[in-house]
Amino acid sequence: MADASHVYAGVAGYFGKPDHPGKSGVFMRPAKGGEWKHVLDGVEAYTVFVHPGNPETVFAGTNDGVWRSTDRGATFQRTDFPNKTQVWSFLVDRRDPKKMLAGASPIDVYRSEDGGASWRKLSTPKVGEHCKGPFASRVMRFAQNPKKPDEIYAALEINGVMRSTDGGESWTDCSAGLIALAERPHLKSKIVSDTTAEGMLDGHAVTINPADPDSPILALRMGLFRTNDHGKTWEDMEVKRFSPVTYGRDVKVSTSEPNTLYTALSVAASSHDGAVYRSQDNGQSWQRFDKVQVHGTIMSIGLHHSDPNQVYVGARYDGEIFGTQDGGKSWEAMPLPGEVQHIYSIACG
Repeated sequence: MADASHVYAGVAGYFGKPDHPGKSGVFMRPAKGGEWKHVLDGVEAYTVFVHPGNPETVFAGTNDGVWRSTDRGATFQRTDFPNKTQVWSFLVDRRDPKKMLAGASPIDVYRSEDGGASWRKLSTPKVGEHCKGPFASRVMRFAQNPKKPDEIYAALEINGVMRSTDGGESWTDCSAGLIALAERPHLKSKIVSDTTAEGMLDGHAVTINPADPDSPILALRMGLFRTNDHGKTWEDMEVKRFSPVTYGRDVKVSTSEPNTLYTALSVAASSHDGAVYRSQDNGQSWQRFDKVQVHGTIMSIGLHHSDPNQVYVGARYDGEIFGTQDGGKSWEAMPLPGEVQHIYSIACG
């Protein structure tokens, strides 16, 4: 399976260092052997996404809207996207592979009905601004309920989480329960905003286990949290019982291993340590999965859609990427070439 697969990295480049612009955009390489190629340049790439039903089609969410490849990442073209809005996330409707959503910053949602060739902006979600930070809030990740596909959750960076019951046309705010938890002393965190609820509102990823479709799991600054009542309240999954670090940047459900979840845990947004943990019992317990030492916050986990043996991780700094193709038994360093900072997304397919 690895012989036919490719790995992709979305890179946003250096920030605040005009004398070190670095490389940004999308990098691609064969999973088995080969070298990285810089296949999309001139943009910042915040997410890279392989279409789950067609690995020939790869999307990049950038500071210039949506770019798409139809040749497995060899070349990219800008789609018919209405503006230069930052795009941070994608979702393919499980009922129709041509229908997609894209999440943006500032908070907005876009829809495509032709496989991502063209896009239109939906009504801006009516969610409150819960904290004021130095950047506009971002729609970081979508998760669709497999049993009720019109129900979709979205993780919002420094603004909590929102939920749609009509396939993304409209959204309701599900952050009150997170703000309530932020009253607990150990869940207070204020770094860039005007409220100590900031840490509980710093959503990075959300996923849904098909075996437990009414219990979405949210990864945020203060750890992993689960809801069982459609986002009204949230419970701490207390991942600190298993990991010395709890900054949750990514959480994904395996599409080929029942009840299996992966999460990226680090010290903070900017740190020099982190690890990938795996749960094989729907988040009841976790074990460290990777066997590497990263030197930056782990920002993304790339799971192959049909091959559970392939898992890739990207750390924030210095182009650090590691991968396993034998289910975690052995790991390969796959560093990006040249000056590369701020890897935001890893994907494979």
